[in-house]
Amino acid sequence: MQESELKYFEEILRARKAQIIKNITGVAAELSSLSELEMNDEGDYAAVSNDNMVDSAIGTQQQTELMEIELALNKIAAHTYGICEMCEEEIGFARLKVKPHARFCIDCREIAEKNNK
Repeated sequence: MQESELKYFEEILRARKAQIIKNITGVAAELSSLSELEMNDEGDYAAVSNDNMVDSAIGTQQQTELMEIELALNKIAAHTYGICEMCEEEIGFARLKVKPHARFCIDCREIAEKNNK
């Protein structure tokens, strides 16, 4: 992969990382403020509980994405970015544009997903 392409993906990954950190910080603050609310009835409790579950699920997904972004940034630094972890072939540029923190090429992604089920 060319140096200009690496810089392009590094910028995208760093921007996404900053957005995720901002999101996680916001969710944490929101969960904290919700836990301090006084619940007047079961409806209030149910609404807050539902919000907590949704926010927690989103936070978990974003933590996972953040770890994958960190891994991709480390690969850029090591000049191994864009190489499939399974078959060791190059991951297509179009795939990386859609998912810059992709660890697998399209074919190997399908295999990995089947193995994880």
